[in-house]
Amino acid sequence: MQKKISIGTVIVIVLMCCIVTFQVTYIALHDHFEKRYLSESVEAVGELITNSVQSGEITEESGDFLTKLTKKFAEVDNIYRNYYIGELDDEALIDAAIAGYVAGTGDDYAAYYNTAAFQDFMNDLEGEMAGIGVNVIYNTDYRLIEVLSVVPGSPAEEAGILPGDLIYTVGEDKQSVAELGYNPSINMLRGEVGTVAVFQVLRGENYGEVVDFKITRATVKEITVMYHVYSPDPTIGVIKISSFDATTPVQFVDAVEDLQSKGCDKLMIDLRYNPGGELSSIVTTLDYILPKGPIIRIFDADGNEVQSYTSEATELNMPMAVLVNGSTASAAELFTSAVRDYEKATIVGTTTYGKGCMQTTIPLSDYSAVSVTYRMYNPPFSDNYHGIGIVPDVEVELDEALLTKNVYKITDEEDNQLAAAAKTFYE
Repeated sequence: MQKKISIGTVIVIVLMCCIVTFQVTYIALHDHFEKRYLSESVEAVGELITNSVQSGEITEESGDFLTKLTKKFAEVDNIYRNYYIGELDDEALIDAAIAGYVAGTGDDYAAYYNTAAFQDFMNDLEGEMAGIGVNVIYNTDYRLIEVLSVVPGSPAEEAGILPGDLIYTVGEDKQSVAELGYNPSINMLRGEVGTVAVFQVLRGENYGEVVDFKITRATVKEITVMYHVYSPDPTIGVIKISSFDATTPVQFVDAVEDLQSKGCDKLMIDLRYNPGGELSSIVTTLDYILPKGPIIRIFDADGNEVQSYTSEATELNMPMAVLVNGSTASAAELFTSAVRDYEKATIVGTTTYGKGCMQTTIPLSDYSAVSVTYRMYNPPFSDNYHGIGIVPDVEVELDEALLTKNVYKITDEEDNQLAAAAKTFYE
């Protein structure tokens, strides 16, 4: 006979989905879980929900939703525990229920992290991760994982992963990312050091080429800032920022100072394939560059400005150009828009991704977490670019012959967008 679960446990699942904190009393049920017991138990839980609404612990709207969901969820759970021939994993059910709720909200950038995934998420922000070494974003058009950039020296680079690849199946059994969902798929790509990540990507014209990968995971120390002296003109330094995490501001300052010591008096900042990152990272980096004034203005759902960040008086006085493309997103777009608002740089490339909304990640009681879109952010002076993107001052497409080449292996002499950016210093 399969193990029965109390209706109290079912309600814990429901309440976790709704992120409420009031306690639910466990109600013992008979092994056969007859309909009358189920009905009585649901009624008892309904009374608990009503009391919680009356006491102000949850809103009336949430109470109505919980009441309806409790009844249906309990019925489905009862059916499975009495008829399903397989084994049920309560933790997996809880994770799936919460992930399903988050997906059902329609929030394209929301996420649920189970305990292990949340730890990985925090490690990423701190600049260290265990995995294959790619920076990705959810491609809402294809409902797949898009590779925006590849960490230099990582297992992914060695295996031949390219920016622009769409990861569309994960695991030995080739589970569809579109059906499985973004975060569960990401979790399958991650794992313990030394284990193997198995997945397929789509690439090429109309994504018609399928490439299989089996990559051994490793601990990847994230290097978000790479730089060098521009080969055709040694007075220009090139700084590529792959993403913004806790390590980025220090790495960026170090890069600028080293390039200056080598005789560079102009900078090209490459944000192509940069998916964004942490708010504090982008604010600190921009504070180093911008003069005294606003950096970012944050607005709530009603359009009220609720917070702002400002720069101190010191600034970086070097002519700058910023390179962007369709995979420049979120915090990288804020960087782009902010330096243009202050007329600190010329923007070169193609129109950016168009993500001007913020997510906050809220830990739950079991050290899992939910990330929810809760704010819109505007650049210092210009309008929000969400769903629109930022149009460059100088629009130039990357040469077609370079589209399938690893971005880290494109030489300065080949890179026509970099050449267009360098040209702006002399016009």
